[in-house]
Amino acid sequence: MAQKAIREYDAKSILAKHWNKYFPNFTYTYETVLVQNGSELKEVAKEKTWLKEKALVAKPDMLFGKRGKNGLVLFKDQKPGDVSLDKAASWIDEKSSGKQSVYFSFEGDTPKGEAKVDMLTHFIVEPFTPHAQEEEYYISATCVGDNDVLYMSAEGGMEVEENWDKVIEVSFPITATEDEIAAKIRANIPKDVAKKDKDAFAEFAIGFFRAYRELNFAYLEINPFVMQGSKIELLDMVAKLDDTAGFMMREQWGDVEYPTSFGMEEKSPEVLAIEDADSKSGASLKLTILKPEARIWTMVAGGGASVVYADTIADLAGIEDLANYGEYSGGPTTSETKFYAETILDLMTRQKDAKGRDKVLIIGGAIANFTDVAKTFTGIIQAFENYADKMKEIGIKIYVRRGGPNYEKGLKDIKEAADRLGLWIDVYGPETHVTDIVRMAVEG
Repeated sequence: MAQKAIREYDAKSILAKHWNKYFPNFTYTYETVLVQNGSELKEVAKEKTWLKEKALVAKPDMLFGKRGKNGLVLFKDQKPGDVSLDKAASWIDEKSSGKQSVYFSFEGDTPKGEAKVDMLTHFIVEPFTPHAQEEEYYISATCVGDNDVLYMSAEGGMEVEENWDKVIEVSFPITATEDEIAAKIRANIPKDVAKKDKDAFAEFAIGFFRAYRELNFAYLEINPFVMQGSKIELLDMVAKLDDTAGFMMREQWGDVEYPTSFGMEEKSPEVLAIEDADSKSGASLKLTILKPEARIWTMVAGGGASVVYADTIADLAGIEDLANYGEYSGGPTTSETKFYAETILDLMTRQKDAKGRDKVLIIGGAIANFTDVAKTFTGIIQAFENYADKMKEIGIKIYVRRGGPNYEKGLKDIKEAADRLGLWIDVYGPETHVTDIVRMAVEG
């Protein structure tokens, strides 16, 4: 399972879109907007009039927690009077005008570790929900090993981690039926849940867990949610999606964004392009750029193999020589493989090695189970044909090691194509140890 964090705004939007399916006996007033500055908020208010009529809450939506403890939540109780549209817009402009220091860990109210410093660029704005503290509950679900685990607590809010001993954990095997899940949840409702809320809490938890599974969340947390009879308010949410399911969940998820976390370097256009291709495919296409000026590039089939190759290169050549990390697997089409290969070659041929050495392209992998090696190699060959001149100008040596369905034809085709194009290539099949070509490349 590949997990990708999404904004709180998108998590709430997905759940709201399917609310009636999973929570038919509860109401949720989905009023939430995502903006980048105060002017945008005022513009949105022309259409969403509740922004002018209700007391508001504003906070950054940039994949980090502890917003309250970092002083980055604007709400009614913080200052005298309600938070108006003008006040929210002014606060957003203030917080987005310069870099902010954010601590990710606290001991009580005392920050721990170093702060990350970055610009705040996205804010979520919603109506303020008046409520009592005893109406705040916690719920989350994620995958642990081979099981899904549901976490429930009667004490939601900022201190839930400090009170983790009060959180109930309920584990379910993948084979658990809906009746078994419902029965186990009802039997494990936290004892501190208000008596008037116990049945409703159980019903909400059952729907929540079903939504987590069926909507392909990898992690889903609401902390807290407020329960007032049949009315539910989702005050804070954290979510990650299983992006390997993205190609079949486009309608259910909608136009969801995978942003870079606060304090992290922005993703390059090439990485974003591969992520977009991956989201539309049943195959797996992954790319991380580590050091674009480095000498050794990889195009590895299989997630496990990609780790082995990266570790071997770091061990034999040094991590400073490894340019990228990633994989193509799961039976990608010829065109998908061509696009992936062209992305690697485009990055690889932008500049020569600083020390005047030949660059190295390692096309590796274990023995495929169902990926047609000849078909994927056809895509790589097509990429070679488009980049051959640049590859020769930069100076690239290609090392290939592959096995699996049609591997003999694939190896023969790629060797003949490289020879025809005047490219340096060394080709090996499954008789060669999976990472021997790394040693050859480093020594050669």
